[in-house]
Amino acid sequence: MSTLLKTIELDSAPDTTVSIIWMHGLGADNNDFVPLVKELDLRGCPAIRFIFPNAGTMPVTINNGYVMRSWYDIRSNDLVRREDEAGLRASQAQIEALIAREKARGIPASRIILAGFSQGCAMTLQTGLRHPETLAGLMCLSGYLPLADMTAAERTPGSLQTPIFMAHGTADPVVPITRAEQSRDLLTGMGYQVEWHAYRMQHSLCQEEIDAIGAWLKKVLA
Repeated sequence: MSTLLKTIELDSAPDTTVSIIWMHGLGADNNDFVPLVKELDLRGCPAIRFIFPNAGTMPVTINNGYVMRSWYDIRSNDLVRREDEAGLRASQAQIEALIAREKARGIPASRIILAGFSQGCAMTLQTGLRHPETLAGLMCLSGYLPLADMTAAERTPGSLQTPIFMAHGTADPVVPITRAEQSRDLLTGMGYQVEWHAYRMQHSLCQEEIDAIGAWLKKVLA
């Protein structure tokens, strides 16, 4: 059994009953979204344990082999050709281990949310759609569905009831919005309930999106 990923944990209030496992993007680390917690309007939400894991480091092909934190290798600018299936599945197993730890700490799958930005969004979908149980939700920010042609065969019946939040920038130069729209359409075509948001921004977050995340959390955790 491999060791668990290093994480930063932040509780919104004592006696947590919900866990959100939030994955960072390529080249970032687990500090990246910690400041966002205090910007979320969590009034009316149960006490949440935010868990921010660190991806391991590896040489990333599109960055000339530069070693950085990455959930998987990116070998092509279009994000589709020559996907790093082995890397995706290895990180999926590491995220599953974090889910198992939360369940061991008394948080049921139905109160666990996976969240992620960019590569972290890809890992949210890679893991959440294959998890055997229905999770509380998948929060997918500025990313896309990896291994898209394998998803229909590998998704689990339990995941079909997991609500999905997707948000993207209309001027994103890193993950073009067309890639996210294709992912959305594939998911809705498979029967998933996707709440879709597009914002006038690049590869980032905006206040309107943060407000929408807070509203979505209230809805799925009600």
